[in-house]
Amino acid sequence: MKSFKVALTAFAASVALASTLAAPTAEAVPLLTGFGGPTGYGLPQNCVHPNDDGSYAGGPTATAASPVPIDISAAFPSGINFFGSVYRSMYVNTNGNITFRAALPTYTPQAFPVSMQPMIAPWWGDVDTRGGGQPARNNICFHVERNRVVVTWNNVGYFSSHDNLQNDFQLVLTTSNTCATTGDFDVEFRYNRCQWTTGDASGGTGGYGGTPAQVGFDAGNRTNFVSLPMSRTMAILDVCRTSNVAGGAPGLWRFQIRGGSIAGGCSGGGTACTVAGQRGACANGINICSGMGVTCRQVNMPREERCNGFDDDCDGVADNGTNLCGRGFVCDRGSCVEQCSGELGCLTGRTCTDAGLCVETSCLDRSCPSGQRCSAGNCIDPCSGVTCPANQICRAGRCANPCEGVTCNPMEVCDRGTGLCVPGCQCNPCAAGQSCQPDGYCVADDCVGVTCPTGQYCRGGTCRDACETGPDTRLCPSGEMCQLGECVSVAAPRDAGADAARTDGSTGTDASRPADSATSRDATAGDGAASDDGEEPVFVSSRPVGCQCSTTGAAAPRGHALAALGFGLAVVLRRMRRTRR
Repeated sequence: MKSFKVALTAFAASVALASTLAAPTAEAVPLLTGFGGPTGYGLPQNCVHPNDDGSYAGGPTATAASPVPIDISAAFPSGINFFGSVYRSMYVNTNGNITFRAALPTYTPQAFPVSMQPMIAPWWGDVDTRGGGQPARNNICFHVERNRVVVTWNNVGYFSSHDNLQNDFQLVLTTSNTCATTGDFDVEFRYNRCQWTTGDASGGTGGYGGTPAQVGFDAGNRTNFVSLPMSRTMAILDVCRTSNVAGGAPGLWRFQIRGGSIAGGCSGGGTACTVAGQRGACANGINICSGMGVTCRQVNMPREERCNGFDDDCDGVADNGTNLCGRGFVCDRGSCVEQCSGELGCLTGRTCTDAGLCVETSCLDRSCPSGQRCSAGNCIDPCSGVTCPANQICRAGRCANPCEGVTCNPMEVCDRGTGLCVPGCQCNPCAAGQSCQPDGYCVADDCVGVTCPTGQYCRGGTCRDACETGPDTRLCPSGEMCQLGECVSVAAPRDAGADAARTDGSTGTDASRPADSATSRDATAGDGAASDDGEEPVFVSSRPVGCQCSTTGAAAPRGHALAALGFGLAVVLRRMRRTRR
């Protein structure tokens, strides 16, 4: 029986606190239904009778005197492994938790760890369902089926028999989606409504103050436990407004029990995120499992600014700086464009603007958001059309290994194409022609046992250069080349004659480039010149930095030679027009 005294001053303070909170209601993720009974949360024989500080006692006609353990073997035939102990039954307690060794009548949540009381608590607080409203609400029901147990606290009130504020939440236990260890399982907390934190006997008034509810897991051994950091504070209401699932709905919390302990409490590891306090490319991050949720780890560091519509140096401004483009070109809205004048026009498909720039005609009136640039009339990001070396993907204009820094749970591996943790091949059989390796990855049979040096990977039983690509493939982002399987920056070479003084006082035009400038433009990267197809110039090479010449006399690909010839003719025609004028 509860007994307590409330001093007048404490009462007044609590009333003031409650009035300032103004019953913050948070309606979040919906609860699972379809389990029978008037509400869909469970059959009448699987519901707890109206009570305070009781437990499930065998059905609606039972009393609070005799708690009854609930058999969960239909869901988990081998039981569940919770901090080293295997359990095949549970107690559903009114005060927002389930326990495994005995029923728990304690109404004021004690700070974890608690001795001899292993429990899972989606909302350990002073629930009181005597305020009426049954069977539509203010009840607690459970459902057991193959691979799943669901316990629902349906719009429950708080002590003493208060029904003016209600909490609506659910606990879901499911078999794990891995084949890690017998007894592994997943836990989901679902919160649809959070209106009160504290019962009267826990020092609260009007549902607030005193000792608020606690959320988490406790092994009952005074050692192992996990508690949400907002537990036992008014911030516990935020479980309805937040989530530990990357991209998940507010009120959705997921955890994994692996080998008996909490394995990261994480869902969404490897997904993209935004790093708080960072700008530009440095704001690009990846979610890493950490404790009860995920943390956003920065994956891009500041780099030299490039003309791509993106803030590469992370100073908050895109495309700022000098010498972003080659001589005679300037950076305009993420693209290097030629300068022009009334005497010297632009190539076909480009228009000389009032600012003296040769801009794609289809992009004249096109305004693109930050991090994108216009090409052929469309806004594209720095990764558009970019092919990365083997086992890398493009994010925020950078080619990187999506699994770098990602730690997966046991028997899971990082998907090298997405950076997400997925069940390993011990759980998901490999395709025909592949073999499962001890690290959980599938490997082609002809590559089993093959070890390749840095910058190479095995395909078809032989080591291949990770930088190899087709002749028409754009490998690595603009201004970078592939070397040893990585995209690395390449310094922009100066045009021939760049140091020669111009006598006409103009900035660089065709006259400042050598006669074979079209050919040299195709052969170099980072010179800032716009290529014929409107894309930024890039290296398409698997050779290391250094001399790109050849003594074998090998001819350039036919397509490249024709493109160079066409561009050279265009330059000659432009010079002829200028001479006639």
